[in-house]
Amino acid sequence: MSKLDPYELEVLQAYESGKLKPSAGKAELQRLRAAARATAIKDKRVNIRLSSVDLQDIQARALEEGMPYQTLIASVLHKYVTGRLSESRPPAAGAKRRHTPRSS
Repeated sequence: MSKLDPYELEVLQAYESGKLKPSAGKAELQRLRAAARATAIKDKRVNIRLSSVDLQDIQARALEEGMPYQTLIASVLHKYVTGRLSESRPPAAGAKRRHTPRSS
């Protein structure tokens, strides 16, 4: 096991002494478990085409989130179809986005 920093040691000691309490109640934990089970069932495969720039951005975001990029894509799609993904405002007029020209 790697050496713990002071904060990690404090958290471990609080856990071991029973000072940490769950932040969610039983009903909330059941709801979260059911949602996790429902999203974990992946019984279909799809192929999609993405621009290389979008794929790189997705992979970078997944790395930041600490998950495989395919999992991030599935999560975003799941949130969209269940109505839990809200649209944000379009980027400001001066905002720049990388773009790679499409090949013909």
